Amino acid sequence: MRLFRFSRAPVTGTLLVLIFAVFVLEWTNGAVDNDEMLIRMGAIVPGMLGYGEYWRAVAAMFLHANILHWAANSWALYQLGTLYEVMFGSLRFTLTYFVTGIIASVASSLWMHGPSVGASGAILGILGAFIFSIKRHPEWSKQPWTRSLLSQLVFWAGVNIVLGFSVKNIDNVAHIAGLVSGLLIGMIPHRVPPTPPGNAVIDVTPHHYGSE
Repeated sequence: MRLFRFSRAPVTGTLLVLIFAVFVLEWTNGAVDNDEMLIRMGAIVPGMLGYGEYWRAVAAMFLHANILHWAANSWALYQLGTLYEVMFGSLRFTLTYFVTGIIASVASSLWMHGPSVGASGAILGILGAFIFSIKRHPEWSKQPWTRSLLSQLVFWAGVNIVLGFSVKNIDNVAHIAGLVSGLLIGMIPHRVPPTPPGNAVIDVTPHHYGSE
């Protein structure tokens, strides 16, 4: 995988810094592997919309249950986020990340027992958006290297969903909601083809640690 400078993917870089800062805050406040503290800090809980606690839909995207959960999601976000942002622009990446992440959080609150935390819903949203964003794009759909990328994206999307049904403590509702909403967003047409990132390729790795 080619390593991107964050000057080309400023939103992804900012998100990674914020997620790290929040995890340090979790660590210093004893919230790691502590459901009660995570709830206080903004974890997704059942009925949060009925209580008017809409802020949890965003806050939970920056929280992580433990160091493996944080590391796996951060690595997946780095891999997917940098390439998506370079290929399709910072605005489209930002909208896709937060829209799918919020949808994932709401779905989790409606159908899961909770509490749940993590950026996985938004990351699966970016993964889903990637698939149709490439296939419908007038330029990227014609690039030979994107065929390999599409195969990897589809494969890891399937792996994450299957693991979500077979591994305890994975919020598969959030994963599915993020992925499906990302697929739908990826179908939105692109107006201006961005500058190609050269021969960059990506290896998408699964991120199935922690709650979400």
